[in-house]
Amino acid sequence: MIGLLQRVRAAQVEVEGETIGAIGRGLLVLVGVQQGDTDPRATRLLERLLSYRVFADDTGRMNLSLVDVGGGLLLVPQFTLAAETKKGTRASFTSAAAPAEGERLFHLLLEQARACHRPVASGRFGADMQVTLTNDGPVTFWLES
Repeated sequence: MIGLLQRVRAAQVEVEGETIGAIGRGLLVLVGVQQGDTDPRATRLLERLLSYRVFADDTGRMNLSLVDVGGGLLLVPQFTLAAETKKGTRASFTSAAAPAEGERLFHLLLEQARACHRPVASGRFGADMQVTLTNDGPVTFWLES
């Protein structure tokens, strides 16, 4: 699984003009599911998202995690992260998980996140979403599990 995490001051996702998820300070994570991803990979990605040190401590060093700062987590499904882009001028999505499996694993990740962290918000799998964010830094990391 892929998690493109961005440290944000605030972020929200809208579907058809309605805000369906929003957080203040925290992490916006675009989530891509690839063929061969499993439940343990989803669990491992969540562990990394919650513990990855991207927030500044008192000395200004990135030594604090999302859990340490009590920040929000906004998970947004994005199958295009699984795109193959090495050749040509059009992405191939053959490495992306089938939609049903991608949705299942995204919802597993979301359920696990809600069970162990607050606040957690999300986008909607398969929807046309508009994501708005204020990237803090900017700080952006690509995580894979």
